[in-house]
Amino acid sequence: MNLDLLSVDDITLLQEKITNANNIVLLCHTRPDGDAIGACLAMNAYLSGHFGKESAIVVPNSFPDFLNWLPGRERIVRFDKHPEDVKRMFNQADLVVCLDFNMYSRIDDMGEVLKTSKADVIMIDHHLGSDVDCSLKLSFPEASSTCELLFRVVWQMGGFDEMAQRFAIPCYCGMMTDTGGFTFNSSRPEIFFIICQLLTKGIDKDKIYRNVYNNYSSWAIRLRGFLMSQKLNVLDDLHASYYTMTRKDMKDFHYVRGDSEGLVNVPLQIKGMKCSISLREDDRIDNRIWVSLRSVDDFSVEEMAKRFFNGGGHLNASGGKLDCTMDEAVKITKEAINYYSEQLCK
Repeated sequence: MNLDLLSVDDITLLQEKITNANNIVLLCHTRPDGDAIGACLAMNAYLSGHFGKESAIVVPNSFPDFLNWLPGRERIVRFDKHPEDVKRMFNQADLVVCLDFNMYSRIDDMGEVLKTSKADVIMIDHHLGSDVDCSLKLSFPEASSTCELLFRVVWQMGGFDEMAQRFAIPCYCGMMTDTGGFTFNSSRPEIFFIICQLLTKGIDKDKIYRNVYNNYSSWAIRLRGFLMSQKLNVLDDLHASYYTMTRKDMKDFHYVRGDSEGLVNVPLQIKGMKCSISLREDDRIDNRIWVSLRSVDDFSVEEMAKRFFNGGGHLNASGGKLDCTMDEAVKITKEAINYYSEQLCK
């Protein structure tokens, strides 16, 4: 099976940039998910195993607790906890690899840090559009995940045979989480060929699944049950639903990052449901609502996210944010659902 994505010029330039770099920084988006963290850890393993180069891994802020078991996570440095250390890393860097994001806005306050860095910038991403200034952009929106892209880059450059579980585990984890356990955006045969190759490294895909999806606290399970039983609004006639999670809900159920991960997919289990929307208050920033959107078949939540929620993403999985109260966010959500009522009712 042909997994090649890059041109000969792309391969030559990528090889040259990595070979000539002495100080490499890997960077992913704010509120990083499994694909972002997985791509950073897998890229770190590739740079070390194939090129013999160590790299710094930087994230803007916290990532979910259920990713803390991943090999290499002890190398991750949070900008919100160690801003001066991170700025020093970028001042010394001669190469920055941006993984799983394509807009300066996706890294919040780190946008200025990246913009002012004198380092060469390489981007590996699977989202539409870009405003990040880079010398090499490897962007393929049709891919399931950035980890899929990273695997294909490593494969095409002849580095996969040298890779071990430190590469394979985070790579598989990123692909799995960005497709909801391979339940959406994952019907291409290349994806399952890649899985077969990762399995040759002796990874336990069932254990990876359990570590991610069966790793909640009792409070998290209670929170998820509460949100589905008390906060879920189902618009049966429009085949859509939404639910809210407030600061009070988070406090009452001792919320930690990741406790509601994937919950937005659950309402899609309702017969006939086409669109599910989650609205979550930021626990620190007033009047900041984080929006997650999921859909099935050909209904585009990417278009909805762009039009109503200052966001974007993919056909069946997107996100955004609103700077308003929760009541106002609910009103906007209802407007968004009604706007697409004709498509939802097909």
